[in-house]
Amino acid sequence: MEISTVCALLAAVCGVVGTVPYVVDTVRRATVPHRGSWLIWSVLGVVAVESQRADGARWSLLPLSVQALGTCVVLLLSIRLGSGGLSGPEIGLLALAGAGVVGWQTVGEPVIATGCVILADLIGALLMVPKAWRDPDSETCSLFVLASLGGAATAGAVGLIAAPLLIYPGYFCLVNGSLALMIACRRGMFRSILGGGAMRVAAVMNAATTFSAGAHRVRRFRTTRDRRPAR
Repeated sequence: MEISTVCALLAAVCGVVGTVPYVVDTVRRATVPHRGSWLIWSVLGVVAVESQRADGARWSLLPLSVQALGTCVVLLLSIRLGSGGLSGPEIGLLALAGAGVVGWQTVGEPVIATGCVILADLIGALLMVPKAWRDPDSETCSLFVLASLGGAATAGAVGLIAAPLLIYPGYFCLVNGSLALMIACRRGMFRSILGGGAMRVAAVMNAATTFSAGAHRVRRFRTTRDRRPAR
């Protein structure tokens, strides 16, 4: 099996494994998706699949199809269970993202077209940042971790070194990794990990100190006993 095929399958698995918990958390109302973000990502996903299919894509089409399906499911759920998407600034950003999608489809230069996609996708990410910053528990962090890994795997699925084809997967990996890092930091995950590690180190040091003190007392007792005069 070729490496590009393996990477495509890995990216598809990351998409499924990341989206399913997000959907479950949304249904349970533990996660609150931003409507504007998922609208942009759904449109981008569907258009990307159609564009890749028209260009004769093969294995790289698999992760894109999985991603598009997942984003559309979340979008449908967000209509009733989500938040955002109706304020003036948000509508303005949605219009700018729409312009990015139009530019992607009309510009003939691949690098510029990819830049339009990145602009639209980045706007989708920026729309959800204020909500995720205020309430990090309203997002499922694992989705963005796996999306970042999926972006890296999608880059491997391209199968050749070509800037227009690698720029977007690289961006996708970076932006989702950044979102995951922000959510984790706001939740204090790293503080908990570091704090727990510090407590374990302190416990080990305390045990070592206790053992050392006990050993010292044993040595002193033996020395005192050996120095006693014989009767």
